[in-house]
Amino acid sequence: MTANRPPVTVSPPNPSGGRSVHVDGKPLGLAHSVADLVDLLSGVGLELSPDDVATTHLIHWQGGGPAVWAESPP
Repeated sequence: MTANRPPVTVSPPNPSGGRSVHVDGKPLGLAHSVADLVDLLSGVGLELSPDDVATTHLIHWQGGGPAVWAESPP
């Protein structure tokens, strides 16, 4: 982890609504909801509540925050 970059990156939603999750640049998995993200992160020892994921400085959200899980219709 670098000093100026959060260790968790949540990519923009793919067409199915899933978001790739990386920790320290390494792929962790695919989340389809905040609950999925919390489960993935707990597997690597990061214990966050669903409310925490919206406010923590540990997560860098790309393509929208924790409320965005599917692309908007054209």
